[in-house]
Amino acid sequence: MATDFSSPARRPQGESIVPMINVVFLLLIFFLMTSRLTPPEPFEVAPPKAAEGAEADETAVLFVSAEGEAGFRDLRGAEAVAAYVADNDGREGAPQIRADGKTEAAVVARLLGDLTAAGMQNVALVVAPQ
Repeated sequence: MATDFSSPARRPQGESIVPMINVVFLLLIFFLMTSRLTPPEPFEVAPPKAAEGAEADETAVLFVSAEGEAGFRDLRGAEAVAAYVADNDGREGAPQIRADGKTEAAVVARLLGDLTAAGMQNVALVVAPQ
């Protein structure tokens, strides 16, 4: 009886999936880095039209409905305005207001007065191009 001390035959090694996993993670990182994650608007706003204007900065946005209701994230009314002021405290760039085109000017003026009284300056009203 002879004993065979040679190495057992190796199974053929399959393709490694590590490079595919690397590609998937690189794509995931790419899409996460290039996407902009913004909270949903509290209600639909159709901004007024303007002939010209500058690009808006990336800052927090206070929404004003056609009925004059202020909204910020999931808050409404005076709570939304207070949270908006607290969120923009110490931030760079002009804070933004997106009012519906049908909002009365008196409502926007009153809101701007409230924001000024709270210490905010240089608030930008966002409009849509014509």
